[in-house]
Amino acid sequence: MGCDKLQGAASGTERYASYVMNSPTDSNSLQSGIVTSAADPLLADAIAQTLRAPPAARVRLFTRLVGDIESFMAAHPEQRPWTCQAYIGTDGSAIFRGGVGHSLVIDPTGRLWRARSYEDFETTYLPTGNVYVIDALTPLYQQMREYHPR
Repeated sequence: MGCDKLQGAASGTERYASYVMNSPTDSNSLQSGIVTSAADPLLADAIAQTLRAPPAARVRLFTRLVGDIESFMAAHPEQRPWTCQAYIGTDGSAIFRGGVGHSLVIDPTGRLWRARSYEDFETTYLPTGNVYVIDALTPLYQQMREYHPR
């Protein structure tokens, strides 16, 4: 599931600095730029649409919208990768964990939360072969930021 941008900032965008070295003959030997993803505005729109939906419909809607973003990004492999994994929290919440350390949580009452993937959850792991996989996630809402409609 593609939700690396589920972790976008509350504004729905997340920017990454990149540095490009120019040729030695160029007068500017170092330039910085902003690398954005086509998924950024799509995620911002998905969050806004989800916040406008009735709380009981939010998990289903957001899951569909994230699937649409994932499909779009798969069709554009030249873009920065966009990843997401969905989980069910120990409290019944829907947790969308992205690839850069941020998550979006829809709690059992339908409220949306921005979380850090590691710090804002009690996490247990299971050994699977040579790796450990997530067994259970317990959201720590008091450490998260709640999304609100604009």
